[in-house]
Amino acid sequence: METAEYLETLHREGRLLAAAAGAAGTDAKVPTCPEWQVRDLLRHTGVVHRWAAGIVADGHTEGRPPGEPPELDGAELVAWYRESHRLLLDTLTAAPAGTECWTFLPLPSPSPLAFWARRQAHETTVHRYDAESARGGTPSPIATDFAVDGIDELLSGFHARSRSRLRSEEPRVLRVRAVDAGADAVWTLRLTAEPPVCVRSADGAAEAELAGPADQLYLALWNRREVPQVTGDPSLAALWQERSGI
Repeated sequence: METAEYLETLHREGRLLAAAAGAAGTDAKVPTCPEWQVRDLLRHTGVVHRWAAGIVADGHTEGRPPGEPPELDGAELVAWYRESHRLLLDTLTAAPAGTECWTFLPLPSPSPLAFWARRQAHETTVHRYDAESARGGTPSPIATDFAVDGIDELLSGFHARSRSRLRSEEPRVLRVRAVDAGADAVWTLRLTAEPPVCVRSADGAAEAELAGPADQLYLALWNRREVPQVTGDPSLAALWQERSGI
């Protein structure tokens, strides 16, 4: 996907998140994140937006901690989130293509700007789904190609980091397959006591497979819903659920 496509998605998803949060109310529970109310969701996502915008705008070459959210609630907190989203979108849209700044996933990327547009598009989409789960009703759709991209970011990026807890003392092989996205929408993860090694292929045997339509699988791998289809050893699916949290 191109940077412009990520920015378009970020624009749409942030507006949907704010609308769902406003409709639900900041007191509402978030079923997909049982420890959160909508106010927690808005504070977290708004802080992340401002953190990312600051890294890009100021050209930080090392990571820095996120800031703290303001002591706001209700409609004022929703408005603050909208401002946070607009700041991020405006920053990424205005940044030169050659912007240099810190990134944090071991993934090939055309540029730091492309990295941040991609990361924030997925961050916002997952949390938009959280906000809509609090509101109730039918959630907004997720495009198949975008869902596949997010699955790849999660498996090949987040779980390639040293902090990934997706490990097994005994070597295991787990496969992930988006059944509606073509033959290359399949990933094989080799689990050991070290961080997982992920390859985008179906070569070799796997002990278990997590599969489903790309949009449903994307949400399931972020632990927002059940995995649509599990075949093989169910303990590997349980291992994912227990240890894959980011």
